[in-house]
Amino acid sequence: MAAFLHVTLLLLLSHGSCVQVDGAPSDGSPTVTPAVGSGLDLTTTRSFVGNSSATEIPTAGFTTSKSTTKTTVDAKRQTEDGQKLETKDSKTEEEEEGPLELAKRSTRSIKVTKKLKSVLKKPKAISKRTKVTKTSKPEVKPEVIQSAEPAPQCPPLGLESLKVKDYQLRASSYKRRGLGPHRGRLNIQSGVEDGDIYDGAWCALHRDKKQWLEVDAQRLTRFTGVILQGRSSIWSWNVVHTFKVQFSNDTLLWKSSMNGSEEAIFEGNQDTETPVLALFHTPTVARYIRINPQSWYQNGTQGDICLRAEVLGCVLPDPSNVHEWQAEPSESKDKLDFRHHNYKEMRKLMKVVHEECPNITRIYSIGKSYKDLKLYVMEISDNPGKHKLGEPEFRYVAGMHGNEVLGRELLLNLMQYICQEYKRGNQRILRLVRDTRIHLLPSMNPDGYEMAFKKGSELAGWALGRYSYEGIDMNSNFADLNSGMWTAIELETDRSKLINHYFPIPEQYTSEDAFVASETRAVISWMQSIPFVLGANLHGGELVVTYPYDMTRDWAPREHTPTPDESFFRWLATAYASTNQVMSNPDRRPCHNKNFLRYNNIINGADWHNVPGSMNDFSYLHTNCFEVTVELSCDKFPHVSELPIEWENNRESLLVYMEQVHRGIKGVIRDKDTGAGIANAIIKVEDIDHHIRSVADGDYWRLLNPGEYRVTVTAEGYLPNSRSCHVMYDFYPTICDFYLTMMPKEKLKDILRKRGKLPEDVQLRLRQRRLRKLRVTTKAINQRRAAAAKRAKRV
Repeated sequence: MAAFLHVTLLLLLSHGSCVQVDGAPSDGSPTVTPAVGSGLDLTTTRSFVGNSSATEIPTAGFTTSKSTTKTTVDAKRQTEDGQKLETKDSKTEEEEEGPLELAKRSTRSIKVTKKLKSVLKKPKAISKRTKVTKTSKPEVKPEVIQSAEPAPQCPPLGLESLKVKDYQLRASSYKRRGLGPHRGRLNIQSGVEDGDIYDGAWCALHRDKKQWLEVDAQRLTRFTGVILQGRSSIWSWNVVHTFKVQFSNDTLLWKSSMNGSEEAIFEGNQDTETPVLALFHTPTVARYIRINPQSWYQNGTQGDICLRAEVLGCVLPDPSNVHEWQAEPSESKDKLDFRHHNYKEMRKLMKVVHEECPNITRIYSIGKSYKDLKLYVMEISDNPGKHKLGEPEFRYVAGMHGNEVLGRELLLNLMQYICQEYKRGNQRILRLVRDTRIHLLPSMNPDGYEMAFKKGSELAGWALGRYSYEGIDMNSNFADLNSGMWTAIELETDRSKLINHYFPIPEQYTSEDAFVASETRAVISWMQSIPFVLGANLHGGELVVTYPYDMTRDWAPREHTPTPDESFFRWLATAYASTNQVMSNPDRRPCHNKNFLRYNNIINGADWHNVPGSMNDFSYLHTNCFEVTVELSCDKFPHVSELPIEWENNRESLLVYMEQVHRGIKGVIRDKDTGAGIANAIIKVEDIDHHIRSVADGDYWRLLNPGEYRVTVTAEGYLPNSRSCHVMYDFYPTICDFYLTMMPKEKLKDILRKRGKLPEDVQLRLRQRRLRKLRVTTKAINQRRAAAAKRAKRV
C-alpha cells in the first residue's frame, strides 16, 4: 500500500497538480488529495498530525501545540488499539529541552490583533460567519488527531535570511523601486530618508483588495504558514490588519487557503514591528504563494498597503531533478550541536566540552547579569588558568545584544570544534592552542537572550532582547574616553606631553549611581585583569566588519575617524571579511539599507554611524587590546535550520582572525643587571602615535603590519633603549627583547633601600659623576666671577 501511494504521489507531482495534505488515516499513511476540475480544488481537512510517514519531510521548525491538560486527558482515553501516549507535561519538557523554536513553541507567543491589548490565545483564521463551523473528520481517527506529539511545521523559506532571491518575489504593483517586492522581507530595515532605494517594506501602488505579494519557492513546497510585519519607517505608519493567502502551481490558476468551507482570513498586525504568525488550517503543496491584504491602517488618503513577510514551507524532493547533488549544502560535515541553546543548555554544553578536553579547557565566570545569571567564559589553552610568558591572550565576545544570537551559537560551536580537532591531532589547532590563550564569552547579555529565546527565531522581532534587563544598550555603555582625548589634544600645544594610551576611566563613570550595566562592569574588570592582545565582539543584523574609532570627533552622525593604527585595523577586518563565505561573495545582496560590498565588507565604525562609549574604542584607549566588531548575518536570529551553513560560512574566518594575534612583534622587557621582567614599560613605535605597555612579567605584544619599525622602550627609573624590528609575513611574530639599564641615581637608591654595599664599579662611576659635576659647577662659578670683575673694572 505504501509503495502504491509513493508511485501515485510521484505521478501527481510530475503533472504539476496542486495538492493539499490531509490528515493521516488509520494505517499511518498520509492522504494526498489531488485537484479536481481546475487542478486546485483543495480538500478542507485537518493538517498533518500524529506519527505518520509524512513526518519524514524535513521540518526544522515551527509547530503549535495543543493545551497540555486537554492533550493529557484525551491521550488517556485512547485505548482502541491499546496504544499508550506519553503524558509528560509539555511545559516541563520545553524547560528541559531548551530552544523555543517554532517547532515546539506554545501558541501563546502569537499576537492576536483583534484587540489593542495582546491576548494570549490560539491563532485562528477569521471566519466570515459569527459562528465557528466545525469541519467533519470522517477519515481521521480520534487517537491520531489528539496525539500528544505536536504537528510538524516547516522552517522559513528565507525571505529574511536572503535565501529567497529578489527575482523570486513579485507583486501586483508597487509605489516605487524602494518599496518594491524585493523589500517585502521580514525585519528588513529602511534608510533614514523615505523615498530612497532602501525603504522598509513592499508597498502597493493601489489601495484595494486586489493587491498581492507573491513568493516563488521554485519547487513544490508544503506551505504551513506566514509571518507578517508592518513597514519599517520613522516617518510613516503602515500595517496590514487582515489578509488572505492563495496558492498556485503555474501563476494562472489560484486557490485560496480555506477555513472549512470558507475562505480563510488571517489576522495581521496592529503595530509595525511585532511579527504575527498565521498558521494555515491545512498545509498546502504548491510552488507559488500569494499574500493578499484585505484591510489595512487607513489615515485618510495616506494609508498605504505595506508589509514585510516570511513564509514557512518545506521544499519537497523533486524526482525529476537528476542534479540534486548540485544544490546548496544545508548541513555541515562537523559533528556539532547545531541548535539554539538557552542559558541552562549553554552551561551544559560548556561542561561537556570541558569534560571531553579537561587538559586544555577551563570554565570561569567574570560576573553576573542583572538577573544573577553568570557570565561564563571558556578558556582554551595548553596551560589553562595561568598566563604563560610570551603567550598572547585572545578573546571573542558574543551576545552583547541578546537577540543577535548567531555569535553565541558560533562560539559554542567553536569550543566543540577546537576540542574535537585537538583530540584528532589537527596541526593547525594544536599550534593555535599551544601558542595562544583563548577566551570565549558566548553570552554577554544572557537576560536579553532569554527574552528573545522565549519568542523564538522569527517572532522575536528586531529589538526584543537587544538591551539588558535594565534597558541599557551595552554597545554604547562603556566609558567615553574619546572625548577626553580629543579635548586634551585641542588644549595642549606641546604634543610630547599628551598621553595616547591607557586613558583613565572618569571618576563619575565608576560611581555606584552611574548608569552602567552590571554586565558592562564585569567585562571592564575582565579586561583589566587579563592582558588581552586581540579580540572581536560578534553581532548580527548586517554583513560587515567594523573597526575603531566608532565615535566621530565632532559628534557628526557619521564621519571617517581613524585611529593611529588604521592600517592594521583594516588588515584585521579584511582577514575576517575576505575569508567569510557570504561576505566575500561578490554577487550577494545587501542586507538592509547600505551596500557594504562597495567597501569590501569592512568599514570604519564612525563612518557607518556614531557610537560613543563603544567596546572597541574603550578597549583600544584603556588597554593594549585591539578589537573589531563583526556583523555576522542579515538575520539577527537565524532559524535553527540555518545554523549548520552559518557555521560553514564563519568557521575559517573565526580561525584566521584568531591567528592574527601572532602578527607584529613581541618580547620581554628586562632589567639588564638582574634579568627581572619590567612591568608597565612603555613601547613606542616610531610614526604611530599609540603606545602600549608591558604586563606583570615584562612581556609585551605589539600588533603591526609587515615592515621595518624603529621601536623605543622606556620605563620609570631606566634609561631608554631603541632598536629596529623587522616584521615579516610569517605566522609567527618577530621577537624583539629589550634590556634596560637602571639610571645610576635610581640604582643607588635601590641599593641603599636594600642596605647593601656598593659594588666597586658603581663607586667608581659615582666618583666620576661627582667629579664631572664639580668641574661643571666650578667652571660656572669662575665664569660668573670673571664677568663680575669686568663690570667692576669698567666702573
